[in-house]
Amino acid sequence: MTQEAHKVVIVGGGAGGLELAAKLGRKFGPGNIFLVDKEGSHIWKPSLHEVAAGTLDIHREGLSYPMLAKDCGFTFVLGEVRAVDRAARTLLLAPVTFEDCEIFPERSIGYDTLVLALGSKSNFFDTPGTAEYAVALDSTEQAERFRQLLLRALVIVDRDQPLGTARVLNIAIVGGGATGVELAAELVESCKNVAYYGLTHLDPAADVKITLLEGAPRILAALPEKVSDAAHELLSQRGVTVNTSVKVAAIQADGVVDVQGRHYPCDLCVWAAGIKAPALLKETGLPVNPINQIIVDAGLRTEDPAVFAFGDCAQAPWNGTNKFLPARAQVAHQQADFLVPVLAARIAGTEPPSAPFRFKDYGSLVSLGHNRGVGSLMGVLSGKNMFVQGIVARLMYMSLHLMHHRAVLGLVRTANIAIGRLLLKRSAPRVKLH
Repeated sequence: MTQEAHKVVIVGGGAGGLELAAKLGRKFGPGNIFLVDKEGSHIWKPSLHEVAAGTLDIHREGLSYPMLAKDCGFTFVLGEVRAVDRAARTLLLAPVTFEDCEIFPERSIGYDTLVLALGSKSNFFDTPGTAEYAVALDSTEQAERFRQLLLRALVIVDRDQPLGTARVLNIAIVGGGATGVELAAELVESCKNVAYYGLTHLDPAADVKITLLEGAPRILAALPEKVSDAAHELLSQRGVTVNTSVKVAAIQADGVVDVQGRHYPCDLCVWAAGIKAPALLKETGLPVNPINQIIVDAGLRTEDPAVFAFGDCAQAPWNGTNKFLPARAQVAHQQADFLVPVLAARIAGTEPPSAPFRFKDYGSLVSLGHNRGVGSLMGVLSGKNMFVQGIVARLMYMSLHLMHHRAVLGLVRTANIAIGRLLLKRSAPRVKLH
């Protein structure tokens, strides 16, 4: 009698979840490894600011989950998890619909081992007006929506210039972390590029005002001060107004209001301040922190021995400190690597490795446009931070995306993608125009 396969179900096809599914799928195949996601395609989340600015075409960068499942040897299940029944070890999936047509009904899927890699989304901190007047960048749909709003607004400014009725387009970005800073820099380039394609009356430097609002005393507060100062200076040189120590009280139809009553006018507002994990995690019955992250131990285990969690949706201890691991792509990447032998042992029915997860911080890089970047790299030998900037930092930043592709697709296909991107740029516009 054939023994039934041990089912590992990974919920969330972000950077960490997809890499884990791909690596385990190659080892054990689709009978053992299942990936559940509510979307049909994958995009590297740190690049969503480029999608929003129009400098990255989602239709060229997205990777199909069914294609990845076939190539990497796992089973892809399309659907959004509605509930987790830990006693029965099953997940309840919501129906999948398209234009009021039900494609898949409500379904359940069983598991022997559950891995939660649901990522995070924007935390509005109950700020009034955010849902109505601000756009978050948690998904490709949101990024595409902002891109279309931006393109429409720029066309209107260009149309009204000859009539003498045009006014400055104000864009406010709330949050001076990596996403907010990178978006501000990308928008400068995007608006400049749009003007090349028929918007002859648009002067981006004069007609578009980008304002970055940060609650901390400096932008990129989690990074070394030298990186923060360099980014601040570069943004200012490009015409971005950077306001720090601004505590936002409300978002309104015509602007942002801080706790001191100051009003920052804006026509478009992007919220990039803080994260929280999906509310579903609170309903699992597992301990969570105030931002819904599931609390895990040094082995990324929850209090349920059949459930693991990692990435942005988990609160994991940072080895050697009294802090918790930050929500960064390199954390999820390393955690996925750590879980491969742990889950392989569970599938094989052998004793899993007992060593805890130890995060190695290689530093951080921030993109400030296609030819500039800043960052702090951890010296492997010295243990000291090394400051990098300019084209070197930008190239290293680009390599992070390719490293993610390599983990999923392998070296040869990643090399083909990199060459293809280079060739396509010669025949494509600098910014997505439709």
